[in-house]
Amino acid sequence: MAAENHFDDLSEKAARKDLGYYLRAIFFGRPARLVVLLLFIALILIPVIFVISTSFKIPLEIRLGGSIFPQQGVVTINWTNAFENVPLFKFLTNSTFVAVVSTILALLVAVPATYSIIRFKTGGWFLPSWILGTYVMPPIVVSVPIFALVKAVGLQDQLMGITLVHAMANIPIAVWLIDSYVRTIPRELEHAAWIDGYSKFDTLLKVVLPLIRPGVMAAGVICMILSWNEFLFALILTYSVRSNTFPIGISRFIGEHGMQFGEMSAAALAGMIPIYILVFFTSRSLVEGLTRGGVKG
Repeated sequence: MAAENHFDDLSEKAARKDLGYYLRAIFFGRPARLVVLLLFIALILIPVIFVISTSFKIPLEIRLGGSIFPQQGVVTINWTNAFENVPLFKFLTNSTFVAVVSTILALLVAVPATYSIIRFKTGGWFLPSWILGTYVMPPIVVSVPIFALVKAVGLQDQLMGITLVHAMANIPIAVWLIDSYVRTIPRELEHAAWIDGYSKFDTLLKVVLPLIRPGVMAAGVICMILSWNEFLFALILTYSVRSNTFPIGISRFIGEHGMQFGEMSAAALAGMIPIYILVFFTSRSLVEGLTRGGVKG
């Protein structure tokens, strides 16, 4: 009898173990992870699909219809009006110039600054704390002083004015992204370069920079995206078509007769395409730069 009870206990434990295994397989196995991933992708793509669909609907259907996809035919009038009624191409050109130049300027400052802070303790504890503080500070807090400074030097309503502001705003982000990457570089490589007669600047340029290139590229891509999407400073510092960036250009579709949803959707897609192309061609460097820099080598 005792042997039978012991056998029943073992059978019950085995059954519970098998049940737990199947439950873990269902809720935490590869099929479950795949379902969660597909749901996550769907949540991201639904707004994009809605914008694409809206850009090809007739204006009346946009205002009266409730379906996601066009029900009264696919039209391209929204795309035509988006480029004819608003100088959209000029806004895209302005944003491209501001994003590229501001990113270059930010990296030119951030790379040597990060190296100097980490390796030579430049600024002590205050400088890194100050950089982090400027990163987390709401931009609206400094909007009025920045406007006053830009106006004082005569750069309001000019591309170079908004470019310098974007570069200044992106420097803390670039420093923060490059910081952990520089820390993975062995100090012995720099000491060997100094023994060979390299100056500190030569060591940064010829030894450190090639090793942190993926991190610098990742920081550059993120700075470009942030500059491309920035709205507040562009709204404050630019007034005319010659200096308005793309986010400000989108707001021009809001007029006295209401919002032009179809034209705005077409313009939004036109502005999304360059960023998607940028991320597509730099995705490998972007992922490597954001992940490898956080691991000690």
